[in-house]
Amino acid sequence: MGKLLERRKAVSHFGQLPGSGCVEHCSMSSDVLGVNKDFSVYLPAGYTEGEQRYPVLYLLHPAGGTHEIWISKGDLPQIADDAIRSGMAVPMIIVIPDASGTGEFSLGKHLGFFSVPGWDYEAYFHNELIPLIDASYRTIADKKHRVITGVSMGGEAAIVYAQKHSELYGASCAISGILGHPEQSQMAKTDKDYANSLIVNNPSAYVENATPEEVEKLKSVRWYTDCGDNDFFYEGNVEFFLAMKRKAIPIDYRMRSGVHSWYYWITGMAPILHFLSIGFSE
Repeated sequence: MGKLLERRKAVSHFGQLPGSGCVEHCSMSSDVLGVNKDFSVYLPAGYTEGEQRYPVLYLLHPAGGTHEIWISKGDLPQIADDAIRSGMAVPMIIVIPDASGTGEFSLGKHLGFFSVPGWDYEAYFHNELIPLIDASYRTIADKKHRVITGVSMGGEAAIVYAQKHSELYGASCAISGILGHPEQSQMAKTDKDYANSLIVNNPSAYVENATPEEVEKLKSVRWYTDCGDNDFFYEGNVEFFLAMKRKAIPIDYRMRSGVHSWYYWITGMAPILHFLSIGFSE
């Protein structure tokens, strides 16, 4: 298992309200990848003073970002604080892994949450990162209290990870996910390994080809998707929804007015935190 190298509290330039959580930027060594990997962790208010254990959400970023983008651009701490203060969500730990590329604008080589030749990211995520989080933070380390969400590139991965590892995740949510037509991704035109990883992991195809046994496993996960009516991935999201319905797999589906943008993703996060919190309490 990889080793935790650093945990440092993120600096806030704003006065925090009572009941605010905090963010740590962390680094770990990965034996699988052979490099140090960064990630960020949101800790709810009261975490540092108490002994309570918390559900954990893995929140995956879009292409062109890093583990810090949900903090710097996605308003994640404020969204989580507001949802928890209002009672809309229960306190939870939120882990933001890094799947950025090594090229300009965080694209290029090693981009994405899927494994490609010479870069077994999925083994890193499930065999190193999750065990490290459960060992380093007070998580409730079971299926019911471990959930995953992502947007765009991260939305596809959130769905696929739960399809492949239904024993690990109680719920999976995607906003503007690449769920049915992965070849439409702009990055796929220039990065062939990335493009192939999207196509091989097509979530709609997985459902359509699922055996009866696999369908029963999928039914053990709570599913939620949300995609704007003017998003260039809306057809794939509709396709995924219909595939799930044909197999009688329950899914919460949303289509709001909007495009593929941070505004859409930010406004969609509080309802997802509410949806996940309901599952923690069932």
